[in-house]
Amino acid sequence: MDWEDLRHFLAVARGGSTLVAARTLRVSQTTTARRIAALEAALGLSLFERRPVGYRLTATGEALLPHAEAVERAATALEEGAAAARRQEGGTVRLTATEILASTILMPLLADLHEAHPAIRIELDTSDRLRDLAAGEAEVALRLWKEPAGAGLVARRIADDRWTVYASRDYAARHDVPRRRSELAGHVFVGGGEPAVWSIYQRWLAANGLEEAVAFHHNSSVGLLAAVRAGAGLAALPCIVAENAPDLIRCLPPMDMEARGIWLLTHERHRHQPRVRAVIDFLAPRLVALGRMV
Repeated sequence: MDWEDLRHFLAVARGGSTLVAARTLRVSQTTTARRIAALEAALGLSLFERRPVGYRLTATGEALLPHAEAVERAATALEEGAAAARRQEGGTVRLTATEILASTILMPLLADLHEAHPAIRIELDTSDRLRDLAAGEAEVALRLWKEPAGAGLVARRIADDRWTVYASRDYAARHDVPRRRSELAGHVFVGGGEPAVWSIYQRWLAANGLEEAVAFHHNSSVGLLAAVRAGAGLAALPCIVAENAPDLIRCLPPMDMEARGIWLLTHERHRHQPRVRAVIDFLAPRLVALGRMV
């Protein structure tokens, strides 16, 4: 049984004919007659007496009319409830993320988020400073951390924060690509990134005696990625970022580094807000899927 058939049943019962019902529903009279026939076939019952002057409910139709009206009220209540939920879901969500995550994997997802939830407006903050979710400086955060710390934080580990060395396809065509750590010497490196990225990357360069190999340095992750993509040199990058960049190739297996994760966070005070819940529920499975690719 189709709810649309019930709508036509109610319209004919109230209008007395398929013509009046069709005008009310803004469809053809043929469509209304077909819907009534389909409902009667589905129920195995005759609901109307067809008369030259119109349609008249049978005794069975009269008995079922209140039930159809109850379905109509329930459907209307559902539609109104959904509309109210959409209104509550609308509004601004402040999302904070490191620049390297925001400018690569996050932006395509936010475009899809807008398609799915056009009433939600995202304010994206790529400051390197950790925003205080408890104080309301942001509602959602995507961060590289060992372990989230703070009262009331609600955290989901999206992926392991794995890093390794990448080169552009252009650089690989012009130079031998290192496949072992012992082959890194003699290659040009690009350094930089915002402090959260550079602190990890710089420690790795120092541990491998490659600090002097840095020929270019950018103080932003966008600049770092642009330089690597342009073929200026190699760089150690988060795998979740570089593996999803078709113009970059992995040189070495992921490094042995301090255990860190990529976390999607909110605070207990925000988690039940419909717009915040919608953002987290949309982003989490997609970010987890990206993490599995590395």
